[in-house]
Amino acid sequence: MWKIKALFVLALLVCFSLAATAVAYEEEEWGEGGGRGWEEGGEGGEEGGSGRREGEDWFVLQDSKNVVKTDAGVMKVVKGFGGRIMKSPMHIGFITMEPRSLFVPQYLDSSLILFIRRGEARVGNIYKDELVERSLKMGDIYRIGAGSAFYLINTGEGQRLHVVCSIDTSESLGWHAFQSFYVAGGTYPRSVLSGFDPLTLSTAFNVSEGELSELLTGQNKGPIVYLSEPHSEPHSPSMWSNFLDMEQDEKLAHMKRVVRIRGGDFEQEEEAKPTWSFRKLLISMFGKAGKRGDKRGRVGKGPDSYNIYDRKPDYKNDYGWSIALDESDYSPLKHDDFGVYLVNLTAGSMMAPHVNPRATEYGIVLRGAGTIQIVYPNGTLAMNAKVTEGDVFWIPRYFPFCQIASRTGPFEFFGFTTSARDNRPQFLAGANSLLDTMRGPEFAAAFGLSEDRLKEILGAQKESVILPSAAVAPPGEKAAPKLMAKVIDTYGNDIVMGF
Repeated sequence: MWKIKALFVLALLVCFSLAATAVAYEEEEWGEGGGRGWEEGGEGGEEGGSGRREGEDWFVLQDSKNVVKTDAGVMKVVKGFGGRIMKSPMHIGFITMEPRSLFVPQYLDSSLILFIRRGEARVGNIYKDELVERSLKMGDIYRIGAGSAFYLINTGEGQRLHVVCSIDTSESLGWHAFQSFYVAGGTYPRSVLSGFDPLTLSTAFNVSEGELSELLTGQNKGPIVYLSEPHSEPHSPSMWSNFLDMEQDEKLAHMKRVVRIRGGDFEQEEEAKPTWSFRKLLISMFGKAGKRGDKRGRVGKGPDSYNIYDRKPDYKNDYGWSIALDESDYSPLKHDDFGVYLVNLTAGSMMAPHVNPRATEYGIVLRGAGTIQIVYPNGTLAMNAKVTEGDVFWIPRYFPFCQIASRTGPFEFFGFTTSARDNRPQFLAGANSLLDTMRGPEFAAAFGLSEDRLKEILGAQKESVILPSAAVAPPGEKAAPKLMAKVIDTYGNDIVMGF
């Protein structure tokens, strides 16, 4: 009996070792590319493990790669912090799309919170078995749940679309990874439908295998495609160009040609209880007869977007302002238990040293430059690093930190927190700070000072939350180039979602 038990324990150890090896391989695949979100060619760099700023290799996220890259756009992902003892990190995605382009229909095993940094877009996704479509503008925030099929269109005239998104991997198929499942596609990307036996699929669609082949082999431009081909006179229409150009009845007729749907079948579907299907998604995308959306471009019943720039700051003074959104402001945030924030500091000002008691914080520099300082629990400096536009950083829960704007201009950063509740940051300096609130004989004794002297020191700063700090603000000299320990390959047009 003991031999059987010993073999069982040995088998468990082998399985554990294999799992650990798989996780290690997954982490090694990332390499150490530049973590800057909008930086062109951020996958390369100089070799060598030195040259980083203090603590940068820990709190400024460096590992990144292009997971999608086509002529019409790019999606780059910066890997969030995580290890064998910390599951489900948040990744940060940067999507750039050329004018009149489409991110083809897909679903992920992870949820997304989109933030429109620049441009205008239309997003469609399946919500409670129906297509919901929303028009998005700069500053809008919109959530797409894991497993919900969606597409994204750049509707801006002559303007690139820039999107920042959080990627919640808590429901993903593997540790720290996320996987895309393309609903629509052809030879590149391959639709998930392509994996089924042709006879099975032709039966399911009630079309011939020849018609099925026409549907599943017509697209080879990649996951982000132009709605019409650029550099042609006149523009050569792509299979997706009817999204914007056709009238509603023409869209419906075109959809019938694409999937060879008989009119009677369509009418029967309209009367039935809504259920999700690939065919219904395609029909909905190309539109039904009649008016498409209301004055705000909304189609279907589902959550709206939330524009963070339309909201009044939660705190504002002469030195800057800050906004924090939680589930009470935008209810879809509660599904992932994430919050959103936006901070703007004037030149030379400082967000006072503070602590997040409820959440880890991820930040993306949108504009300007500044310094992030983070302190370890033992009171030593963990990081003192300059960050510039496109850099991604993270602050562990409970760790004291502050942000300081460069003296050369405003410092704006946006980000996500790992709690949808009011974070209630605890400030460690400034008027109405934690120290000011706890001031008394006990606190004075803890500092080894008299009460009067403690009151004099703590009362010297009359401002709160965002403080003037010209003496400690970085002068704004050009940041030193990032030296990377490893140069990772350029992925070109490969799709690497399952990293």
